[in-house]
Amino acid sequence: MFYQAAAQPPAPRRWYKGNLHTHTLNSDGDSTPSDVTAWYREHGYQFLVLTDHNYFTEVEGLTAVHGARERFLLIPGEEVTDRYHGKPVHVNAFDPRKLIEPAHGSSLIETIQNNVNAIRAKRGLPSLNHPNFQWAITSRELMEIRNLSLFEIFNGHPEVNNLGGGGLESLEEMWDALLSAGKRLYGIAVDDAHHFKRFGKQLSNPGRGWVSVRAPGLTRADIMAALTAGEFYASTGVALHEVAFTGAEYRLAITAADGAKYRTYFIGEGGKVFHVSYDENPAYKLTGAERYVRARVVSSTGDTAWTQPVFPN
Repeated sequence: MFYQAAAQPPAPRRWYKGNLHTHTLNSDGDSTPSDVTAWYREHGYQFLVLTDHNYFTEVEGLTAVHGARERFLLIPGEEVTDRYHGKPVHVNAFDPRKLIEPAHGSSLIETIQNNVNAIRAKRGLPSLNHPNFQWAITSRELMEIRNLSLFEIFNGHPEVNNLGGGGLESLEEMWDALLSAGKRLYGIAVDDAHHFKRFGKQLSNPGRGWVSVRAPGLTRADIMAALTAGEFYASTGVALHEVAFTGAEYRLAITAADGAKYRTYFIGEGGKVFHVSYDENPAYKLTGAERYVRARVVSSTGDTAWTQPVFPN
């Protein structure tokens, strides 16, 4: 949860932009790990996780070339890639200690759970990837999963069905269903980039979705702690420079782009919209009845930012 006001202010923290899901030639990407890393550093990101399918990319050599204190950080990762009866089960592992083999299972729920458990056992932070890819996973299955605190609410791959369809949930509807049932899940936005040499709508290119993490420093420990605590927002282009929860009020400050207009929705149980603001410093005063509150900021450019839920009770 974002910082709750207290008598003593916390240590100063900064925002760091990062991508948590991308691919290289080590699985099904089209570029080397060094070229992929260079793209993100050269485009204003401060951290990157390389998540190749069932492949653990060592980052020490890349860090020697591309890393720089308080400027750019590489974090190890892997997309643990499994299936159950033809349904894809992809769970990212952030900062695991070594390669994690797919764990399998005798049901879809067990397959997801076993892979989450395997990632935790290697001291990684698990995140469920693109639930609507091939319409594999619904909120009903995710209700049963334990020790999962992150999942993708936006994925930049063109085949992942972020918005749902045909009566099936969008990822944001899925998020509200899980939060309303008492699950404390934080939502991330990612590229899932595979193509760095060709660009187009039907390709999975970089630069489409990211997280901005608020942390005291650009270290692996600080970034991982902030992701675990929900100290970040997800975005496809909207930038925020403040997200604060005082216990009585939830407020944001938007870094406005030239000519853009904004609409902020404060959302709670069942996806209910509590309040809509058109200000660049939107705020919502809580009534005391909310089980959770989160915000979605939509720009006139078509870009969106999602803040993490706060749980006042």
